[in-house]
Amino acid sequence: MEWTGLNELREKYLSFFESKGHLRLQSFSLIPKDDNSLLLINSGMAPMKKYFTGEVTPPRKRVTTCQKCIRTPDIERVGITARHGTYFEMLGNFSFGDYFKHEATAWAWEFCTKVLDMPVDKLWVTIYTDDDEAFEIWTKEVGIDPSRIVRLGKEDNFWEHGSGPCGPCSEIYFDRGEQYGCGSPTCGVGCDCDRYVEFWNVVFSQFNSDGKGNYPPMEHPNIDTGMGLERLACIMQGVDNLFLVDTVQNIMKHICRIAGVKYGDDPKKDISLRVITDHIRSTTFMIGDGVMPSNEGRGYVLRRLLRRAARHGRLLGIDRTFLAEVAQTVIDENKNAYPELDEKRAMITKLIGVEEESFAKTIDQGLQLLSSYIDNSGNKVFSGADAFRLNDTYGFPIDLTKEILAERGMTVDEEEFKRLMLEQRERARAARKNAGADAWEGESDLLENVPETEFLGYGQMEASAKVLAIIRGGERVQSATAGDEIALVLDKTAFYAESGGQVGDTGSIESADAMIEVKNTTKNHAKNYLHHAVVTAGQIRVDEEVKVSIDKERRLAIMRNHTSAHLLQAALRKVLGDHVEQAGQLVNEKHVRFDFTHFSALTAEELGKVEQLVNQVILSGTPVECREMPIEEAKKLGAMALFGEKYGNIVRVVTVGDFSREFCGGTHIDNTAKIGLFKIVSESSVAAGVRRIEGVTGAGVLDLLNRTIGEIEEAAAALKLNNSSELVQKAVQLSAELKEKDKTIEMLNSKLAGIQIDSLIAGAKQVGGVQVITAVFPGTEPDALRALCDKARDHAPNMVAVFAGTRDGKANIAACVAKEAMANGVNAGQIVRAVAQLAGGNGGGRADSAMAGAKDLSKLDGALAEVEKIVANMLK
Repeated sequence: MEWTGLNELREKYLSFFESKGHLRLQSFSLIPKDDNSLLLINSGMAPMKKYFTGEVTPPRKRVTTCQKCIRTPDIERVGITARHGTYFEMLGNFSFGDYFKHEATAWAWEFCTKVLDMPVDKLWVTIYTDDDEAFEIWTKEVGIDPSRIVRLGKEDNFWEHGSGPCGPCSEIYFDRGEQYGCGSPTCGVGCDCDRYVEFWNVVFSQFNSDGKGNYPPMEHPNIDTGMGLERLACIMQGVDNLFLVDTVQNIMKHICRIAGVKYGDDPKKDISLRVITDHIRSTTFMIGDGVMPSNEGRGYVLRRLLRRAARHGRLLGIDRTFLAEVAQTVIDENKNAYPELDEKRAMITKLIGVEEESFAKTIDQGLQLLSSYIDNSGNKVFSGADAFRLNDTYGFPIDLTKEILAERGMTVDEEEFKRLMLEQRERARAARKNAGADAWEGESDLLENVPETEFLGYGQMEASAKVLAIIRGGERVQSATAGDEIALVLDKTAFYAESGGQVGDTGSIESADAMIEVKNTTKNHAKNYLHHAVVTAGQIRVDEEVKVSIDKERRLAIMRNHTSAHLLQAALRKVLGDHVEQAGQLVNEKHVRFDFTHFSALTAEELGKVEQLVNQVILSGTPVECREMPIEEAKKLGAMALFGEKYGNIVRVVTVGDFSREFCGGTHIDNTAKIGLFKIVSESSVAAGVRRIEGVTGAGVLDLLNRTIGEIEEAAAALKLNNSSELVQKAVQLSAELKEKDKTIEMLNSKLAGIQIDSLIAGAKQVGGVQVITAVFPGTEPDALRALCDKARDHAPNMVAVFAGTRDGKANIAACVAKEAMANGVNAGQIVRAVAQLAGGNGGGRADSAMAGAKDLSKLDGALAEVEKIVANMLK
């Protein structure tokens, strides 16, 4: 067999199964669609589960894919061994009730021996111990020597996950030779050593398990296969692990050039090289599919991988950000198979660079603090409170803390860490789905035989239609009367169904006998439009003819806002750069809310430029063209796709002159002049790397102007001004006067506190040879507290002072320790942290001076009363 590159192997496999009548599908996104059971796609069949269960009809009964996958249970092992990785590609050929064992086995063998020219004497096959049918097919039809077939038990060769489709499987192994064996006389297929490598698994889904030990045969059995592309490449390239495969090696070589090291020279450096290589592959693909860094869910997986890679860069001696550079190589190695990586190059590299830069600002301080904590710990279990502070204050992930501790033979008190995290959050995670819309998805089974609704709403606001189904109270009924809340399904409609960030239409439906008010419109996976409505008069029946009329004024307002969202995205890209991508939107009749990828707040100048560009296009009266076309033609025209979204072969493209061209299934006005004007109302942060702009158009701009003018006039009246034009001047004058008064108050407070210090020092408590004073100063700012601490510390070399200042329902706590007291083991950082925690806060700092914050003022006096005991425990 010949050495074959990974990209060539992928193409050979997909082309081979295309020649066998399979439809080649592009890899599904790593973000599962309509599947809450998975955080990220982790196998070739995972995104096609609904094809196997029959919930969704597959595009063809024979399908082949190369699926991007992420598996995260062994993140800590990645790098430590050469076997573990988080990102991989899974080749697969699938039959949904079409061919079965005869074809699946014959084609697998043909691909291995004819296409890849693998030596027959190196290949072995395993079957389920009771699967005599597979044995007969492999030996008599495929022609394999029976001595090269191994029967294995249920644990190895029977695929079953709870109830549902399951069945036996056959696996193909490659014998790498005796030099990779364990030397045991029983060494053979199934041994844990490195000699026999399983690379292809063919699952025969022929039973439907009820989960109670019963396995009735399926009427239409399926084929589900999986073959790891990197594992196959290892065999074809004669290398020991995935990090030596050609495309992966090219990524690692880039890291080696940056670090000035060579793989194989130093085992410790090799670990770091493997970590960075694997993690930058994973993160590049995850961002390419729309995953954004965050502190939970798949966003946390992304952030964790990036930070782990950044830290290992430091271990290699790389003292700058570098991951975005390496991501360029990841893209270059994979762009032919995954062109979306090249399309999103600017976005991917920008996001990685910003995330690494953000982590770089905290990692040195976090590492220094962690080392300090470890040195002062004195035991093998690290404080959960310290781990929490590292995470909360310095953005230092708990996983990284655990990993560094493990390198020193230590563990962390995870129970305490989790408790503190729960106390901090005390909120349920937001539901990932819109519960109201999702409630109707359950009606899909009730509408199993109802054809999809024909949508006429791009060109019509009224239409004649026929009632196909009525759902009331979770049941399908033949009629509904006045007062009933229903979901109405028609053969055609002008009502737009909620999707793509655009809200559903409202309006009315009339029959000869009934009046119906439509409150919202949604659609299910089968493209049945559900008109959520109330029967206001009469009776509506299945098969009746009706007239549908959408709320025209509301729809026009929605259309104005939707078209302005397209103009807004184009303007943002022109002002900020090509890394800007849509990260979500809501378009209704009141406003447009547009989320986009960017990494800092927009300046007033940037917002002004964006708004100006949008309004220039509006005032130019540019026609808006909407038309359907093949997706490849749309891409050639430069149409923008929604970040992380997958599209069919035919797409709808909305074009606004030379300014904007996007894939979009929503409704739009036909000329920008009809938008009237566009005004940005707010700009804010949604998540790390995601900003949000809210804006209004048309009548919304008039409403905003009227409200603003009214507020200005009210403010002028409150300040007893005759003319609202004097408002700014008066506000500046009042602000200056208040600042001057604040300074006077602070100066007086400081003088009063200074007078108190002398009496506090006179009454200092003696604790084991040091003097301890505590006090609360209402209305005192942090800077003043520090000054008071410095004054107390300068008074005596054995002084320990802890002062709290209260303001606006919160407290700041300052602690200082003079030289002699510090030499005796007293630590200001530890004191202030302990006191703050007793009052519902946290903080810390240096041994001689530290600050903290507290939230529970009712516990402040009690916390300060504990200072003497805390100091006594510290004294040597």
